[in-house]
Amino acid sequence: MSNGPSKYVLHVGCGVKKPGRLHSMFTSSEWNEVRLDINPMARPDLIASITDMRIVATASMDALYSSHNLEHLLPHEVTKALGEFQRVLKPKGMALIAVPDLQAAAALIAQDKPDQAIYTSPLGPVTPMDILYGHSKALERGNLFMLHKTGFTASSLGKALRISGFSKVEVTRDSGSVALWAKAYVSDQTAPSSPKVSSGPFGN
Repeated sequence: MSNGPSKYVLHVGCGVKKPGRLHSMFTSSEWNEVRLDINPMARPDLIASITDMRIVATASMDALYSSHNLEHLLPHEVTKALGEFQRVLKPKGMALIAVPDLQAAAALIAQDKPDQAIYTSPLGPVTPMDILYGHSKALERGNLFMLHKTGFTASSLGKALRISGFSKVEVTRDSGSVALWAKAYVSDQTAPSSPKVSSGPFGN
């Protein structure tokens, strides 16, 4: 009998492989990471856009992890991407998704603190304006993939996930990184007990 990984997590928008890129929830020996990215330079296992993942078989993944990808899509593309997330998951599958918290950023901007550093990411300090429009330093260097084209509040993220076919959705806020974390389940199962979701790197 094999003692290797028994579950598969699709890491979409994985970027270049580095320690900490994959959420700690999926780093135990039972998980096998399948890396998907649109950029061949990231050397993923699969090259595809998150809005068209036909390269991944339907109902083939136990879990899916997406950190700070959806905000780079146009609004009308979000449902398409989330539909793909739901499609590739097994009936008892779960997606773990992180996006910037637009409501928290807007609150700081309303306090006239648009350029206040909220936290420091691997890309440098992150401000409310970075959360709205994309990380300014990366954009200055010509990395237009970092441009933010849409945004989410806790309620709008939950609504988008349900519209896309997920039956059970839990959205929580991480005030430290001004992020929203969603656990979205294909079936309306009782969510398994798990540790509090910790933040991931901005723009991952």
